[in-house]
Amino acid sequence: MNQKKFKQPPKRFQPKGLNVLYEDHYILVVDKRSGLLSVSTGKEKENTAYFLLNDYVKKGNHKSRNRVYIVHRLDRDTSGVLIFAKTEQAKMYLQSEWEHFEKKYYALVHGVLKEKEDLISSYLAENSIHRMYSVNDPQKGKLAKTRYQVIRESSKFSLVLINLLTGRKNQIRVHFAEKGHPVAGDKTYGDKASDKDIKRLTLHSAFMKINHPFTKEEMIFESSAPAYFKALVNGK
Repeated sequence: MNQKKFKQPPKRFQPKGLNVLYEDHYILVVDKRSGLLSVSTGKEKENTAYFLLNDYVKKGNHKSRNRVYIVHRLDRDTSGVLIFAKTEQAKMYLQSEWEHFEKKYYALVHGVLKEKEDLISSYLAENSIHRMYSVNDPQKGKLAKTRYQVIRESSKFSLVLINLLTGRKNQIRVHFAEKGHPVAGDKTYGDKASDKDIKRLTLHSAFMKINHPFTKEEMIFESSAPAYFKALVNGK
């Protein structure tokens, strides 16, 4: 099937911190800024993509039955393409097919990677403080596979394009940290001393190829690497 790209709709009534890439009766695709939660936590209810988009689809009418449904999440400090469903049926379809969809990320990692293209594979487990780590025993962890390609590098950083082959919690961040090249700005798995001048987590959801939940048509959504990533790798 031919890949098809969809034009961004007009920017009227864009929610704060979110850039609407595409919208129809079934899905709502946005480009999320770094620092915005995908969904609410115990401490934060309203400053989230989910809350803002529910308000957006109601268009000021609090009695409206319009709403969005969570399909997947991005970490608070990860930016980029985020997909919500607008019907429960669309949500169920997207989640059931999620592992078959193609997802790519940009990451800026510390150092120079010896292998310019590689596949990182391990079993990921979670400890009592919700920190992920790799284990050798498949009975104790879930298989995680991260394919990457270096697309730009300097003496301090490498900008990599990642094909996320599985979707485990913190997968990219754990894999590169354990490889000795943590994602710049990673407060959990990174090096605080090396990151003292880094303004944000340098991880960005760049590309998603899905099938539409109603038409089953192939759809591609893209978001360019943030200028900040390029500035860091260029030493600016």
